[in-house]
Amino acid sequence: MNLTRRGAIALAFGAGAATMLPLRTWAATNNAEELIAAFTGGAATTEGGVTIGAPEIAENGNTVPVDVSAEGATAILIVAAGNPNAGVAEITFGPLAARSAAATRVRLAGTQDLVAVARMADGSYARASRNVKVTIGGCGG
Repeated sequence: MNLTRRGAIALAFGAGAATMLPLRTWAATNNAEELIAAFTGGAATTEGGVTIGAPEIAENGNTVPVDVSAEGATAILIVAAGNPNAGVAEITFGPLAARSAAATRVRLAGTQDLVAVARMADGSYARASRNVKVTIGGCGG
C-alpha cells in the first residue's frame, strides 16, 4: 500500500477527530453501587420504607413491569444490578404530587436484583430490593 501525502493528511485528520468525539460508552457508569452512591451523595441507606413490586419470574426480559412507592419520597432511583447499563430510571416527585409512586416497564438482561432507593423529604435515604428471575434475557440474551 502506498500512502500518499493526501492520504496521510486525511488519516491524521480522521484520527484526531475520532479522539475528540465524546464516546458515552467509555464514560458511562455501569456499576449499580456507584450509581446509588452518586444518587445518595455517599449517605447511608436504610432498609425499608420503599415498596418495589415486580414479578418473581419474568418470562420475557424485554418488558418486566415494575412499580415503586415510598411515602414521603422526593425522588426514587431504580437500578438493575445485572444490566450492562445499570441505571433504569430516576423519578422526581414535586410538592403537588398526590403520591410518591410510579410504575414502568424495564428491560432485564437476565436474572438479577432490582434495587430502588428513595430520597425522603427529611434528607434520609431508604432502600429496597427484589430478585427477578428472567427466563429469556432482554438485553441480547
